[in-house]
Amino acid sequence: MVLKIVEAFASSFFPTQYIVHIVFGIVVVLTLRAVCQGRRTTRERDLHARTVLITGGFTPLGLTILQSLAQRGAHIIALSPDPIDSANVTILISLLRTTTSNEQIFAEECDVTSPTSIRSFCTRFLTGQDQKIDAIIFAHEYRQIGSLFSRKDKEKERNAGSLATFLITTLLLPVLLVAPVERDIRIINVVNPFYAAAATLLPRFDPPKGRSVFLREGIRSLRSIIVTRHLQRILDALPAAQLPKPEEGSSSIPVVNTKVQKSNIVAVSVCPGISRVDTISALFNADWTIRSTPLGVALYVILQPVLRIVFKSPEMAMQSVLHALFLPTPFKVRVQPTQLPDAMPEEVLKPGALYRECAVVTLEVSVPEKLALPNPKASSSKKGKGKAGEEVLEIPDDGEYGGEVAGRFVWEAYEEALKVWEKENPASEEDVKREEERKRKQEKVVDEVSPY
Repeated sequence: MVLKIVEAFASSFFPTQYIVHIVFGIVVVLTLRAVCQGRRTTRERDLHARTVLITGGFTPLGLTILQSLAQRGAHIIALSPDPIDSANVTILISLLRTTTSNEQIFAEECDVTSPTSIRSFCTRFLTGQDQKIDAIIFAHEYRQIGSLFSRKDKEKERNAGSLATFLITTLLLPVLLVAPVERDIRIINVVNPFYAAAATLLPRFDPPKGRSVFLREGIRSLRSIIVTRHLQRILDALPAAQLPKPEEGSSSIPVVNTKVQKSNIVAVSVCPGISRVDTISALFNADWTIRSTPLGVALYVILQPVLRIVFKSPEMAMQSVLHALFLPTPFKVRVQPTQLPDAMPEEVLKPGALYRECAVVTLEVSVPEKLALPNPKASSSKKGKGKAGEEVLEIPDDGEYGGEVAGRFVWEAYEEALKVWEKENPASEEDVKREEERKRKQEKVVDEVSPY
């Protein structure tokens, strides 16, 4: 009886002459969704005893990354703009600890929109007992800023996110540089997917007025990619670290080509692609965490079937981030003595590269003629003494992402913008009182969320 009812229902709504068309349509939709969702990483890594510092950990992408890292046993420090004893932070941290059976998940108060808060956190970390960091994931810059239905200027918010990454990196870099050379340290900068829109421009902190939200987001993204690549050039230009020693009794030795990796600190940029939660909802101004518009919310809800097919979920968006975190570096790959140094037996992480869809992306960045050097091969400066008597690093021009010229230009732009940002946002009395109140509350919290 039931089968007859199902047959009658199917024949009424799905005539037999259209079965082939229906099946073909379903296959096309499933194929399109599989292609749009992108690749999954084929790598895996045990993260027990690995300390990962993450910003933007309480965004949709950040929470997905937190859960994935916690399931692999990582020791996580998630930075939050809210006090660590607030309800939303304690509930999420407790939930992650319970569901992943990992008690090494902590939160630390740090508002990435405030240079005072950033310096306060870095001071606490640098003066703490445990200063170990194996990876830093900057996930706060991925989320879309600006919508299609609003002309409100969001440039200060974009600049603050970029400068926060730069400030945290420079403040914590001394700790990373004195870490043992055997430690595999990674700096992963997660960027938004619109960098190609600004590839013909050299990104600055004062983009042209009246440009689209895609170009402005592209400038922010490309700026982060270029400065991350230049950071790797600086790390590679530092005195070469001693190569990791082979394990006792190992039949192979680590033969490392200095052209592949020169520093045990690897900085890479990662683009997760277009996410319907972190990107599309903000473009439609349908983000529940900010002030949304009825039109944007209505469009976002109505278009859900299409959005779920065409754009990524947070789980698929994080795959490239995990790929960059899981890939071995040349220092960690055992090469047989009979193999050439260039002949790596497996895929390794490329320092300074941009990763998207679990693969390296080549990107051509235009450099104005007035900034380009007459002889690209002579772009590296000889070691000498600076104005303050300091030694000047020799930074060769690799030509990637605009080369050393673009990297130096954007790096200097970051330094100038950072001075202006800190000058415009000095520590107020409210910040001082909040810090004192935070310390008092931290002393009274029995089940402390932060390890410091």
